[in-house]
Amino acid sequence: MHRTPPHLGTLVLLTALPVLTLNMFLPSLPAMTVALGTDEAGLALAVSGYMIFSAVLQLVIGPVSDRIGRRPVALAALLLYAGASLGAALAQSAGVFIAFRLAQAAIVAGTVMSAAIIRDLYPPSEAAGRMGAVSASMALAPMLGPTIGGILDTYVGWRAVFGLYAALGGAGLLIAFLDLGETKQAGGRKLRLTDYGALLAAPRYWAFALCQAFSLGAFFVFVSGVPFVAHALWDLSPAWIGAGIGSITGGYMLGSAVTARMAPRLGIHRLIVAGRIIPSVALSLALVLFLLGAASPYLMFGATIFVGIGNGLTVANANTGALSVRPDLAGTAASLGGALAVALGALLSWLTLAALAVSASPVVLLGILLGAVLVSLAAGLVAVRLDRAAL
Repeated sequence: MHRTPPHLGTLVLLTALPVLTLNMFLPSLPAMTVALGTDEAGLALAVSGYMIFSAVLQLVIGPVSDRIGRRPVALAALLLYAGASLGAALAQSAGVFIAFRLAQAAIVAGTVMSAAIIRDLYPPSEAAGRMGAVSASMALAPMLGPTIGGILDTYVGWRAVFGLYAALGGAGLLIAFLDLGETKQAGGRKLRLTDYGALLAAPRYWAFALCQAFSLGAFFVFVSGVPFVAHALWDLSPAWIGAGIGSITGGYMLGSAVTARMAPRLGIHRLIVAGRIIPSVALSLALVLFLLGAASPYLMFGATIFVGIGNGLTVANANTGALSVRPDLAGTAASLGGALAVALGALLSWLTLAALAVSASPVVLLGILLGAVLVSLAAGLVAVRLDRAAL
């Protein structure tokens, strides 16, 4: 059991839990401020602090897994997550809640371990297909999470959301204990700061990592900015805005499904380039039409479907490329790439909100989106050229 590779469902669960933990409780924030005797600023760390702490944790989790293995890191993270979720559910003050909320960030190990495990088991093109299958399978998490959280808050209370987190963590711990065999090759390696240096000194790793980070950054730009644009310009209801946000997730599911099917046949290079060209063209056309006077939410959400499709074609393949630069450092590479994506996403979200505070215009939002996509396209082209030269 301890050396048997995990089933796909286990990897999907490990990848979905961090997403649910980030967004499922968001509809409960107003009720939580009242219950915990604080205000919005007092709970800001529940979102921004959680993201920052998860980024920092990723820098530790990956190298530790390269040293001691994927299984013990995943089990320890799930145990800590389940306990922290229960503590958050029972918290009676904002300070105690924030402490347990930050401890929940341990679940970010699920994303890191899932990617490292797949790269342990498969060569690059097949690994990309497997990562695409995991992404397609768990892509419902960002769509369903807030809905489930809102229902629980309405009919039971906000503490039920964190009770569900604890239950999911406990179930995940049991499933991982029974199914998650160790995939790292036998023989540990010392924890060395130079491992990060080896990756950061590799232009090929930087190219793949930046391609992935800016691809995901486009998603953060969209979900941060579109509620303000949709409300200011078209006065859309929260339900319609939510449906519009779902457009990029639906596109991502489609693109990930294509990656799962086609990566073993086409390889990662063609899919990365296609995944960057498709949203570049779609956003360019939409931007031109808006500049010519078109002003339709259908045009905006139609264009962002292609952003989602492009991300589905790019993210898993770029991640596989980054993890393949040094296969012996797959955990470290996954950690560093994940931390870079989170940090860049936070920066782009801030930039988007600052720009929209000046002008809540679809042209501004589409311009920032297109900028992120074009940077990822440039990084992807460099990554493909360097990777082919290294083969």
